[in-house]
Amino acid sequence: MGRTDFVHGQFGENFTIEGLPDNAVCIGDRYRIGSALFEVTQPRVTCYRVGIRMNEPRMPALLTSSGRPGFYFRVLEEGAVGAGDEILKVGEAKERMTVAEINALLYSPNHARDGLARALRIEALSPGWRASFEALIESETTTARSGNAGLMPAAAAHPAVPGFRRLVVTTIDQEAEDVLSLTMQCPDGRSLQTVLPGQYVVLRIQPHAGGPFVFRSYSLSGPPSTQHYRISVKIESNGVAGTYLREHVGMGGVLDVSSPRGSFILQPGGRPVVLLSAGIGATPVLAMLHALAASRSAREVLWLHAARDRQHHPFAAEVRRLMPALAHGRSYVCYSRPASHDKIGEDFDAAGHLSRSVFEEVGLSREADVYLCGPPRFMADMRETLATLGVARERVHVEIFNGGEAMTPGVVAAPMRAPHLPEEDANTGPLVSFARSGITAHWKTTAYQSILELAEACDVSVRWSCRTGVCHNCESGLISGSITYQPDPLDSPAAGNLLICCSRPQDDVVIDI
Repeated sequence: MGRTDFVHGQFGENFTIEGLPDNAVCIGDRYRIGSALFEVTQPRVTCYRVGIRMNEPRMPALLTSSGRPGFYFRVLEEGAVGAGDEILKVGEAKERMTVAEINALLYSPNHARDGLARALRIEALSPGWRASFEALIESETTTARSGNAGLMPAAAAHPAVPGFRRLVVTTIDQEAEDVLSLTMQCPDGRSLQTVLPGQYVVLRIQPHAGGPFVFRSYSLSGPPSTQHYRISVKIESNGVAGTYLREHVGMGGVLDVSSPRGSFILQPGGRPVVLLSAGIGATPVLAMLHALAASRSAREVLWLHAARDRQHHPFAAEVRRLMPALAHGRSYVCYSRPASHDKIGEDFDAAGHLSRSVFEEVGLSREADVYLCGPPRFMADMRETLATLGVARERVHVEIFNGGEAMTPGVVAAPMRAPHLPEEDANTGPLVSFARSGITAHWKTTAYQSILELAEACDVSVRWSCRTGVCHNCESGLISGSITYQPDPLDSPAAGNLLICCSRPQDDVVIDI
């Protein structure tokens, strides 16, 4: 780098040492320093903060690509350590792989299977890196998909082909006072892409001729099918998309529909299943119920739903028809404000809200996979309640349509702001649409270095860590359009995905955040 201004701790390290290069130190090596004993567990994971320290934003990528990121110690025996202490190697792992080799195995495009197998034989390897290597092996044996499964976040784990397909509306059903279902199929009768239970599509809608497009995500709420898709839409008084669909799209109407996408999907296995929803949040879990019923699943299935009253209770009859197909299926419905003509024991099971007492009454299993969808406040309350019951966090799967959960390491918490247009939105340049957040803004080359920076200017919820194409925490779905990278990522994302931290639009793009 041609710099001579470095000081001890420049890279954010705890120990600055002489010797022990990354191409010689192996995972599992043990060292005595002073009176403490350490074990090497993994390469250092670089984030944007090292770029701040170095006044070089590319530093995370430079360190990782150089093969000299540094490494982490696990403390085996506590003790005193001081400057000038000798570093004595006192042990090593049976399987010898250097820090540089392990680093390259995850971050470079070459994920050799024999190397992955060797790495997994190292007992000292940290759990996080072990999980990444297991994911890489699994992706090679179960599918030919592209991308880096060891780094891909769960939200981007099921990439889809970008673009929109024109589908024709064949059926319209009124599911409740404020919920409308539209069934669509390909106009020429061709098969549609297979859908995983719980996935959604994005609709591109132009409410006014010649006006801007709006993009809305809708869960596929019907049974598994390659002949038709069904979406169910909540109609709200100020809802642009819902109002347009109700008033301007009839039988035979044509809609622009994306490929199915999303990672909120029914997991295989034999554990009990809890389908927990409120209001229109029933749509993705209803698709899961359809799949379970179609397969005559022997799993314990508990349908828990909250609605205002019978008029605002979509799919009630449909759920009742599906439950008998499940040998161990049960349903429990709460109405928060039942009407005088709503019948307890027939339309609903209890007045009030879903709560811990309800969960205990129905015998919700702490070992269940819980699939949760509904209004934000409802989901926050349910997650907290499930945690107090002892349901493990990783067993609670959630779907969030108005943006995802943010990951902004090291950033001081600030009041949440609703997504909005940037303060100085241009009137030229490619349009960047953040589909889940409902924001479309012009790309301004002089203002933003990446799509991530534009998203931040709009207060769109984002995930990131390195900001230079290394960690893939920002990997997201590319619904339509094309992008270019600057700088190029160390390993490309999956086809149909993009890294927003180092990408720029080449034309109008729609991104699944």
